[in-house]
Amino acid sequence: MDDLAKRLAACYSGAVHDVLRGMGHESIVLPSAIKPLDPKWKLAGPAWPVSGHIDRTKTRDETLLGWCTLLSRAPAGHVIVCQPHNHEVALMGELSAQTLAARGVLGFVVDGGSRDTELVLEQGFPVFASFLTPSDIVRRWIPDAYGEPVDIGGVTIRHGDWLLGDRDGVVIVPREIAGEVVTRTEEVIATESDMRRALIGGMDPVDAYHTYGKF
Repeated sequence: MDDLAKRLAACYSGAVHDVLRGMGHESIVLPSAIKPLDPKWKLAGPAWPVSGHIDRTKTRDETLLGWCTLLSRAPAGHVIVCQPHNHEVALMGELSAQTLAARGVLGFVVDGGSRDTELVLEQGFPVFASFLTPSDIVRRWIPDAYGEPVDIGGVTIRHGDWLLGDRDGVVIVPREIAGEVVTRTEEVIATESDMRRALIGGMDPVDAYHTYGKF
């Protein structure tokens, strides 16, 4: 798994997207609002999905214990992918990012908010979120499922599906074909390198397309 994660991290989301589309997969890209807090961050690994919802009847202790349970259950070597079912509160912050990093979690992707941005940036723990807010989960939000499939923007993410996130966005790779997708993407990138050199050398774009079969 570590080797596949390294190989996927050496790719870029556009190339992975194109390979998946060529294999007949369409619902593979998370909503465009989900971006890395630092555009330089890249995140690759198997997904561990979680979900939750707003519940203002919960006490401070209930919501914080629920959040700590989520952090405790997150498996090392995975990326948490969170569907919080709200765009009100932050689902990641400085202490949580530090905790997850110490536990070997690779990163956090959320269709929702994040906070403590400067401190998270200093830590370097990759967080991809759709907005920033100082609002927290206390007495507001509770997790309701761990490791079960979630839907984000029409894309289904299952435990063990792979993802690649970079400054262009996040692409989801079905777990059954992850190895094949990475191999094909590596081949595409090698072809692009050859084509790039040819174009820089003066090859006509039409001739380049006919020669390499892509652009």
